[in-house]
Amino acid sequence: MEHELINITEKALQQIRAIRTPEQADAGLRLAVIGGGCSGLSYKIEFSPAKEKDNVMTFGDVKVLIDPKSSIYLKGITLDFQDGLNGKGFVFENPSAKNTCGCGESFSV
Repeated sequence: MEHELINITEKALQQIRAIRTPEQADAGLRLAVIGGGCSGLSYKIEFSPAKEKDNVMTFGDVKVLIDPKSSIYLKGITLDFQDGLNGKGFVFENPSAKNTCGCGESFSV
């Protein structure tokens, strides 16, 4: 599904619904960028309550939260979920990333 800030594949949405516990029903899925990793910036993903200045997007019954600072780095990303023999779980496809590390969990712009 597409939103003006990010895209989330149907496979990722299905996985988010599958791992969300009843206690997290009111929480949103927080996508963030933090310093660290071998390329300088790393992705962070967790269930969290909304904060005052968050960008809040709704994908059906899934609420996604992005803080203003992270939204600069995450604009245009696609969140996917890959499983199977070589699957890695949630995968961020970031068109703004100039370099990514081998594991795909950190990047630089």
